Amino acid sequence: MQFCSTRSNDPQVSFKDAVLRCLPPDGGLYVPSKVIDLRQFFLHMDEGTSYPELVATVAPALLQGELNPFSAARVAESSFVSEPELTQVDDNFSFLNLYNGPTGTFKDFGAAFHAALLEELLKNMNGAVILSAARGDSGACLSQAFYKRKGLVSVMLFPSGPIRGLDPSCLVPNGGNTIPIQIRGTLDDCQRLLKEVVNDRPFAERHRITSANAINPGRLLPQAFYYLYAFIKIKKHLSGDLYFSVPSGNFGNLISGLYAWKFGLPVNGFIAAMNANNPFGDFIRGREFIPHPVRKTNSPALDVSIPSNFARFNSFYDEAPAVMRNIVFPASVDDADTFKTMERVWKQYGVLLDPHGAVAFAAAGDFLKSDKFSCGHMIALATGHPAREAALVEKATGQNVPLPERLSLLNEETEPIAAIDPHLDTLEGILASCI
Repeated sequence: MQFCSTRSNDPQVSFKDAVLRCLPPDGGLYVPSKVIDLRQFFLHMDEGTSYPELVATVAPALLQGELNPFSAARVAESSFVSEPELTQVDDNFSFLNLYNGPTGTFKDFGAAFHAALLEELLKNMNGAVILSAARGDSGACLSQAFYKRKGLVSVMLFPSGPIRGLDPSCLVPNGGNTIPIQIRGTLDDCQRLLKEVVNDRPFAERHRITSANAINPGRLLPQAFYYLYAFIKIKKHLSGDLYFSVPSGNFGNLISGLYAWKFGLPVNGFIAAMNANNPFGDFIRGREFIPHPVRKTNSPALDVSIPSNFARFNSFYDEAPAVMRNIVFPASVDDADTFKTMERVWKQYGVLLDPHGAVAFAAAGDFLKSDKFSCGHMIALATGHPAREAALVEKATGQNVPLPERLSLLNEETEPIAAIDPHLDTLEGILASCI
């Protein structure tokens, strides 16, 4: 499978090169340069197919020679400690629960596959340093994904503030392979420094540095697999169109769904479910994209002004704007509707949703009432465990949500290995000394 930059079709690079470099030299983002039809590999599957079986089947077909069936099976088997769970609640609605992984977030699936893939691709080489910008659930997710992966060191840049969710046994001083570094600044500073290190090619190549953030196609592409999985679980119950409602902040999850569609997923549309920040609402409707200041909401993962996947999303529209405006439908859900939806879903279905899943469900409900929908089925993505937002869930539903044992570390604080100012030379000095 070949990849090119969102800024140019040339040069094209292999999937392995795109994953290891993670950013093209022209400042764009890597995207697949051609469509690969996977229908012959997944359409015959049914609800008895396990998630690792699906991944082990479609991954080598997708990566065409870069990952053979035996390697793909090893990667799939070592990646997933749990599977996505499709819960059908009525004729029109299902939830795709993506919070069954070790840190209770959808990111567990993409990060786990990416970590196992890197271990497989680099097993006969000298390993790599995985540099990532992290906050909230992403730090815990990445630390767990890369823990005990041979030859891989995970260095995470955290913004100012408490660092929570890291298992002490994952840290390098305790025999693990995670190095948390605090940047005296914002998440934007962390992301800027990450890109500067990766784009300093002599330094990055000398220390074999790549990234596990969604800028890396190795992290983003495997999220397409759970859209295929949802389809094979629901297909025998379908009698009309199929839609997905996707909580959308940085738009990585929606981009992954669009990749699944390009790979042959028979889906009729995606609802880009945004909160009050609504970063791409105007753009999807064909108007100019103008960033606005971020508003704090009760669905914080969607509090985004300039989505980090803007270049990838824009590339879909550059290719076929009319098609895209008939398959992606924007929706904005405010805090009041988010809260009411959490309450209503509990009363109606006995399902507890975190606020991000509630945004997806509320947007889906509005779409089903619109003239764009005739008949079919809607799958809303539940991307975070409700215990992660236990106070808000309890306020909305009256239900206490105990924190599962596997998530017990999410509120524990960790001291960074170092705290530095947001300067490239300072960070590169720290990296050179500790990896």
